[in-house]
Amino acid sequence: FSGHKLFGPTGTGVLYGKEKLLEELPPYMGGGDMIDIVSCEGTSFNSLPYKFEAGTPNIAGFIGLSAAIDYFNAQDLESLWKHEADLATYGQQKLSQIDKVKIIGNAPGKTCIFSFVIENLHAHDVGTFCNEDALAVRTGHHCTQPLMQKFGVSSTARASLSFYNTKAEIDILANVLEKIVKLFT
Repeated sequence: FSGHKLFGPTGTGVLYGKEKLLEELPPYMGGGDMIDIVSCEGTSFNSLPYKFEAGTPNIAGFIGLSAAIDYFNAQDLESLWKHEADLATYGQQKLSQIDKVKIIGNAPGKTCIFSFVIENLHAHDVGTFCNEDALAVRTGHHCTQPLMQKFGVSSTARASLSFYNTKAEIDILANVLEKIVKLFT
């Protein structure tokens, strides 16, 4: 998993796999503690997990990841999931009411992530306009190009919310999107 998906630092994460398969898998990088013995005749690799630890590890990043895991584990997870589900329902209702805004993906039980397009505006422009109102959204294909093709769009804007967000912040997003629609479509 990627550390930033758990509110930790970017560039951190964990590779988890079956020991037998990891032992068979060659290292993808060289250096540091991943080497057992080096000679002119050949190289042997260190045992797991060191075999995949090339170079100096991201020590500060993993201290941050550890703190993020501790923080997350200290939360009342049932309350967090309920809050996020409430935000998802509220956001879906609020954003779907805005003329010329189309939410991409509306499966039941979806997470609190809203990918959307605004009629006749490129997602990058939507992102720029949101930024002018100090509202952070991601834009692009979000590593889901086949899905974008299925929905017939080249890119979307995406607002990703979590347990630390509020309904008031969804209202701010809706107000900014209404402003963009009014000014630019």
